[in-house]
Amino acid sequence: MASLATRLETLRQQALQELNTASDEPALARWRNTYLGRNGALAGHMRSFSQLAAEDRPAAGQAANALKRALETAFEDREGRIAALALDARFEAQRIDVTLPARRLHTGALHPTTQMLRRVVSIFRDLGFRETEGPEVELDWYNFEALNIPPDHPARDMWDTFYVNPPAVLLRTHTSPVQVRMMEKTQPPVRVVVPGRCYRYEAQDASHEWMFHQVEGLAVDEGLTMADLKGVLVAFAQRIFWPDTQCRFRCDYFPFVEPGMELAVQCPICRGSGCRVCKQSGWIELLGAGMVHPKVLRKVGYDPEKVSGFAFGMGLERIAMVANTIDDIRLFHGNDLRFLQQFA
Repeated sequence: MASLATRLETLRQQALQELNTASDEPALARWRNTYLGRNGALAGHMRSFSQLAAEDRPAAGQAANALKRALETAFEDREGRIAALALDARFEAQRIDVTLPARRLHTGALHPTTQMLRRVVSIFRDLGFRETEGPEVELDWYNFEALNIPPDHPARDMWDTFYVNPPAVLLRTHTSPVQVRMMEKTQPPVRVVVPGRCYRYEAQDASHEWMFHQVEGLAVDEGLTMADLKGVLVAFAQRIFWPDTQCRFRCDYFPFVEPGMELAVQCPICRGSGCRVCKQSGWIELLGAGMVHPKVLRKVGYDPEKVSGFAFGMGLERIAMVANTIDDIRLFHGNDLRFLQQFA
């Protein structure tokens, strides 16, 4: 019996020593199989109890069971310790330094053309105009003939047109057709602005695109004059750019107005000294305008002896170029995020 007690004590010390060196779950599994498994060292000692005298077997069994419980308790403690160390190691590997600045969130924003469109429409809304829209695929009648541009009129050469179903259906070259549609179903007084996309088959350069945005304006009432038109345009220019904006009016020709004129503002990029954006002139043409032609009024059923009107049309991208000192209109639709994120 004394020899068995010695062997069990030696087994206990050896098992505990090896258990303390186990550093991961595979090592723990091997230790459990070696000492507590069905064919382990403790089970081998317990099978040798059959060779003991009958009176020694109960004491031997109690000693073996006590050792088994001690080893199982030590195993559970070591297993919990290794699990805690593994968790600490994982936390250390995934540690976040909360003192570091957070990553910047890249949120979406309106396109600069859309921002400018909303700003322009807001200004004209304050001036008493209301917003309306019309189709981009337009009839030749509304795009040309109703605007005093018959099929044989030389002014058609001013617009390089995309035809969808020639000669009757086309992509609108300007938003003026919506003015005709409005006048057909509305009696004076009329005050509207018409934003939208337009299309022209022309070469691209720093100041021209084949697809662009326009805002047309129309006012029809009794007693409207060129002075009213100039007052509206100057007020708009000074609000969209800066209060001391230098404006220049010059005579120009448009088939649907008489008389016609253009509004130009001093180039903000070169301040009048000349650059490629203003084509070395020092001025940037902003919009065309004029008094609505009597023939256009008659085509929609208005009496030009009783009412008069004025109209204007401007390119949104060109206004955005002036307002933000951008020197190439192609940047707006070039999909360069470095450019677009400046307006976010």
